[in-house]
Amino acid sequence: MLYRKLGSSDLVVSEIAIGTWLTTSGGVEKDKAIACVKRALALGINFIDTANVYGRGASEHVLAEALAGVPRDSYVLATKLYFPMSDTDCGLSRVQVHKQIDASLARLKVDHVDLYQCHRYDADTPLEETMAALSEVVRAGKARYLGFSEWPADRIAEAMAMAGVEHFVSSQPQYSMLWRKPEAEVIPFCRTHGISQIVWSPLAQGVLTGKYHPGAAIPADSRAGNDTMNKDFRENWLEPGVLSAVEALRPLASEAGLNLAQFALAWVLREANVASAIVGASRPEQLDENVVASGAQVDAALFETADRILAAATAVEF
Repeated sequence: MLYRKLGSSDLVVSEIAIGTWLTTSGGVEKDKAIACVKRALALGINFIDTANVYGRGASEHVLAEALAGVPRDSYVLATKLYFPMSDTDCGLSRVQVHKQIDASLARLKVDHVDLYQCHRYDADTPLEETMAALSEVVRAGKARYLGFSEWPADRIAEAMAMAGVEHFVSSQPQYSMLWRKPEAEVIPFCRTHGISQIVWSPLAQGVLTGKYHPGAAIPADSRAGNDTMNKDFRENWLEPGVLSAVEALRPLASEAGLNLAQFALAWVLREANVASAIVGASRPEQLDENVVASGAQVDAALFETADRILAAATAVEF
């Protein structure tokens, strides 16, 4: 496992991170979820990403159990706030920032998180209020650094220009060979302002693992085939043209000495502004495969060919 510095912080994170949206929030049986977290740590994955809304607190509770007895300074722990935790608790107001960090710390059974992230932008709360409250959390020692997920570039710039507040060190966008929108504005801005990317869905919801085939039935044990996990699945990624293009990447991955998922993860990590790629897991052995992507040496020409294949055959945005 290789590691990268997270933005302008002093945090050093593994190139592969374990995400908990599906793993520890109820999508996977608790004993298997805990086994995945423990396997991640054994493989050198030191970066764990969660959120208060995952399972409405369930993910943080399970993580606390999985991390019991693990030295606190041996892993980097990130959580988020924004989405509704009740009919009245949501957003990034000062009240919610303080209420939700305290609730997350209690569930996680830690005295601080390393990274506290705004899960989305809150248009209903003045940005000055949000940044002031987040800064209070950092100065109180409850979070070491701040990040955001899926914020528009103009709002990122506005926050970074504020004086007297703690600034962001991380961005968490969706980014993969099939979803390249961050390359237009977010990555260029972050690259010059000390902000690293922590990308989610680097395998395009599992499509880039090659488990879905043109004209074939959706596997019952896959995310797309699981009614509890496919609510936000991008159906257009299951179109024959997309799946055929993904299949055409297999020889390229093989030439690089990788399987398709490893090739897709290595593609994401080719971008120096990406500090870590978040992967989910329902079985520990999936992590064994994913970590091979860390440090993989891939000829840039193979990635260029892959880009051409996807651009010609899909609606992927560059």
